[in-house]
Amino acid sequence: MTELRTKEPFACAPSMRLESHERVSKLQFEALNDKFSRIEGLIERLEKRLWLAVYGVAGVILAQAFLGLMKVAP
Repeated sequence: MTELRTKEPFACAPSMRLESHERVSKLQFEALNDKFSRIEGLIERLEKRLWLAVYGVAGVILAQAFLGLMKVAP
C-alpha cells in the first residue's frame, strides 16, 4: 500500500517547455551581452582613432601657424 501512495516526480510537457524556453532565453541574453561587449570595444577603439585624428589636425594647424610666424619674423 505504501508503494501506491508515494508518487515519483515526473516531467510534464508544459514544465519542460518552460524550462527549455528559459534556457534558450538565457543563451540569447548571454549572446547579446557578448555582442554588446565586442561592440563596446570597437567603439572605444574608434574613439581613440578619432581623438588621434583631431590632435593630428590641431598639430598641423599649429605647425602651419608656427611656420607662418617664422617667415614673418627675421
